[in-house]
Amino acid sequence: MSVNKEIKRITTNTIQEMKVRGEKISMLTAYDYSMATIVDDAGTDIILVGDSASNVMAGHETTLPITLDQMIYHASSVVRAAKRALVVVDLPFGSYQGNSKEALNSAIRIMKEAGAHAVKIEGGVEIAESVSRILTAGIPVMGHLGLTPQSIYKFGTYTVRAKHEAEAQKLREDALKLQELGCFGIVLEKIPAKLAQEVSESLQIPTIGIGAGQHCDGQVLVIHDMLGINKGFKPRFLRQYSNLYDIMHDAIKNYNTDVKSNSFPNEKEQY
Repeated sequence: MSVNKEIKRITTNTIQEMKVRGEKISMLTAYDYSMATIVDDAGTDIILVGDSASNVMAGHETTLPITLDQMIYHASSVVRAAKRALVVVDLPFGSYQGNSKEALNSAIRIMKEAGAHAVKIEGGVEIAESVSRILTAGIPVMGHLGLTPQSIYKFGTYTVRAKHEAEAQKLREDALKLQELGCFGIVLEKIPAKLAQEVSESLQIPTIGIGAGQHCDGQVLVIHDMLGINKGFKPRFLRQYSNLYDIMHDAIKNYNTDVKSNSFPNEKEQY
């Protein structure tokens, strides 16, 4: 008799327990079924369906162009693959700013149509009403502070944020506000490690860092970056775990050569 081993699903409660135990949280992006299957099977705790899909999947310069419908498409593909990981989905630019009712409707669509487990939203006190309204519908929310890519034209650069005290103090206040509202975690992007440590230690909810040092409660990277699929993108915070660009390039080049030389398929590869 075969016995199916039950896979324990990661939940927002699991993530909170990991914070309490001091266990680090792993988070990676994924945007399609095949990649998400690998990420999930490898034991990743959280899969982020990031609006970075705008860059790595669609080739846009920024995250701004991706639409809510497109995010739902990517998210539904990932959800079908994830058997263990918590799936968090970015609310895209224009789907929540300045209108809490629209923010709620956007979050509901992601949860209902994609089957996501939570949403992520950029900003602090200025989006408090939207965060609060989403949470009242029972939808878990992850915050995002520091470098917020949807505001890139406001910042004008992708350099490190909160290096000066005024901005650092606002980030501290924003983090506490997001926790007070009920967010289950906060991504801290590209801020000084010392500030990230201070914020992480001041919060009861976990922080997930990207370019924010080793003292966050977890880490996140874009899957295409850490696998070396994106050629030439090598910021200081990125550890590249493979070089799939060259591996895939060589494999495809060999395939093309075999096709053109008529060595593929051979007699053993036909019916």
